[in-house]
Amino acid sequence: MIRAAEFFKKSAPLVLMLALLSTFATGCRVRQTEEGEMPDVDVQAEGGNLPEYDVDAADVDVKTEERTVKVPDVDVNMPPENENENENNDNDPPQQ
Repeated sequence: MIRAAEFFKKSAPLVLMLALLSTFATGCRVRQTEEGEMPDVDVQAEGGNLPEYDVDAADVDVKTEERTVKVPDVDVNMPPENENENENNDNDPPQQ
């Protein structure tokens, strides 16, 4: 259940927007006659304390061993340089 104070805090921006919209809709002229001022507030605080933790980490053993892995043989057939050179000259950036 929402308490009344929480409800008013959450609905205050909506009520303010509705009030402003209704003021603009009626054509009223609003002028500021006095500057606003924030209240003077003194705040005193003491240093806090971070929580402490005692962590027992697990032991990790890292081992290495040599293995032979079969890798497939890949053949790459490149087109002749002369044919490829004429087609790509227009799209390639100039080389410096």
